[in-house]
Amino acid sequence: MTSVAQWPALDRSSGDLEGQVYRLMRDRILRGQMPAGQRVPSTRVMAVSFGVARSTVVNAYDRLKAEGYLHSTSGAATRVAAFPTTPLSGQAAPPPPNLPRVTEFKRGGLFEPGLPDVSTFPHAAWARCLGARGRSLRVHDLGYSDHGGIRELREAILEHVSATRGVVARPEQIVIVPSTGAAIGLLASVLLQPDHPGDIVWMEDPGYASAQAILRMAGASLVPVPCNAEGIDIAQGTGPSPRLIYVTPSHQYPTGVTMSLQRRLALLEFARANGAIVLEDDYDSEFQYASRPIAALQGIDHGEVVAYIGTFSKTLAPGLRVAYAVIPSRLLAATEAAQRLRGAVVPVHMQAALADFMREGRFRAHLRHMNGIYAERMAATVEALRRHCGDWLDVGEGAGGLQVASWFRDAGIDDQAAVQRINAEGFALRAMSSLYLGPSRSGLLFGIARMLPEAAGAAAARLASAIPSIKNGDD
Repeated sequence: MTSVAQWPALDRSSGDLEGQVYRLMRDRILRGQMPAGQRVPSTRVMAVSFGVARSTVVNAYDRLKAEGYLHSTSGAATRVAAFPTTPLSGQAAPPPPNLPRVTEFKRGGLFEPGLPDVSTFPHAAWARCLGARGRSLRVHDLGYSDHGGIRELREAILEHVSATRGVVARPEQIVIVPSTGAAIGLLASVLLQPDHPGDIVWMEDPGYASAQAILRMAGASLVPVPCNAEGIDIAQGTGPSPRLIYVTPSHQYPTGVTMSLQRRLALLEFARANGAIVLEDDYDSEFQYASRPIAALQGIDHGEVVAYIGTFSKTLAPGLRVAYAVIPSRLLAATEAAQRLRGAVVPVHMQAALADFMREGRFRAHLRHMNGIYAERMAATVEALRRHCGDWLDVGEGAGGLQVASWFRDAGIDDQAAVQRINAEGFALRAMSSLYLGPSRSGLLFGIARMLPEAAGAAAARLASAIPSIKNGDD
């Protein structure tokens, strides 16, 4: 067992002692310095050695267990988990050439997926930041120089995603765009060649329909790669090697599963070996109800094969039209050139106001507030659906995010026909089969963000009254 005394001292001036303990152990495990099966120091020994509270170490160990680095059983010591130990270092595979280059569903009804609750938006604080910046923009902010985003916002975003998502980057690698779709389109224009129709993109299946549509418009040939309880199984990919692999590893859309550590490492190794770029869409992973958010795939990528995308549409409001991408260094010049050509920029006063909003701590405070609200709504929705519709639907756990997947227990039900009938009664559900590229599974996708806990039971009861007639073929 490695002596704790041999480990680097914690940097107390930078704070986040829990995160430092977590990262020290995670990185040693990934480098093979702590092999599978090795017993790790007890939380008490580690706390005394580092001079921190035992709870700090306990929380760090819990994160490592949740992400698959450690395992323990009742009455036994905690040990390093067994998983592939391919070193996450060294030279990346040659990058692809850097050449520039939806399904509709009803809106406005009950359980509509994909939308946050904007009624709780912190209007006063935002208006103050926006008004102040609108009156006092500096001259050099008003030119063409910062196509990728103003420095202040890049730094504020990096500070946030480093602390909460484990992202490792420089401010220069962050590019500000109006939406997740704009980020996907921008990266597609860099990675997919106009004179090579049929560039291969591997997509987790089921997956985000808008991403599928955007990549098709960029000329990609989409290859579905199945997801299960551990996320995308890259070993199931078939055909020519892809140039791009699209995933939502921390909170898979739409199933809600978290990609296992083994699958994460396999995906990174595959991308490096095949010269592919992994597009990590971290659309609503800020909201976790059963545990703290899982660290981003980008944070353990030492080969610069991951482009990370985040958005403020789910955490603040879609109408702000602000998202961002963390670009691998080797693709940054081509991405910035493509962005200048495409004009996918966010107004400078919005960027400056958001930078102030984040630096003042308003954004994190809003996230904490909304995480509590959404946790209540998710729990109420899952309970109501299981109580009223459990005979027909297998409802997901709802451990995070703004939607929960469910599956018809009778696999023969046509979920798209069912959704058409149900939505005519004031709902806005989505058929799970519409999110598949390959063989599909019948089910319903529910949004929880605007479902008040006290209204969930009545809404689920209304839904339950419609399902038997669908099941019996009366539609």
